[in-house]
Amino acid sequence: MNRGFLAMLGRDLRLAYRQGSDVVLALAFFIIAASLFPLGVGPDPNVLAGLAAGVIWVLALLSVMLSLDRLFQADYDDGALELMALSPIPMTMLVLAKALAHWLTTGVPLLVLAPLIAVMLNMPAEGFLPLIIGLAVGTPTLSLIGSIGAALVLGARRANLLTALLVLPLYIPVLIFGVTAVDAALAGLPIRPHLLLMAAILAAALPLAPWAAAAAIRTSFQ
Repeated sequence: MNRGFLAMLGRDLRLAYRQGSDVVLALAFFIIAASLFPLGVGPDPNVLAGLAAGVIWVLALLSVMLSLDRLFQADYDDGALELMALSPIPMTMLVLAKALAHWLTTGVPLLVLAPLIAVMLNMPAEGFLPLIIGLAVGTPTLSLIGSIGAALVLGARRANLLTALLVLPLYIPVLIFGVTAVDAALAGLPIRPHLLLMAAILAAALPLAPWAAAAAIRTSFQ
């Protein structure tokens, strides 16, 4: 089982780097959209500092959503996903491997770029640590929850739009706690409760999201 998990993880990582357009698109969207905010709301450092946490989290969420279709759609189109479902490896493990590969190729680059965007938006230094920790805990949750939406829309028309409609309500708690952790740090309040709530969501998503996505994938073959 572990060998199958690692094989799927390595396969998806190799495919992501060979066909890097989706990864580059998500990162380019993150950078370009963030650079537009100073033009839209004005260059006032105080205004930008107040918006920085919310802007970074919303753009990170949207960047993750942009790349959700590469989780299962290509394998579904060429029949590889059906062969995976027939393999002796549990589908939940395969889904978990794909979600991990998605996070490594999308969430981790966003985590690296976020401090640079924070500097550009004039975020105070006190907000950097909760921002990075929050993204490190929250972006895996986004990938796991996104795997459910990506699995539910397999074979549907306008799958990207449907995925957004399905996963956005589930993303809201992660977004709220991620932003409030930064706001609490800037106000001199404890950040631990917000980060613990985000960790609890991740702990719940780890077993539940692969199970739900696997069930949706099996349903798509019927």
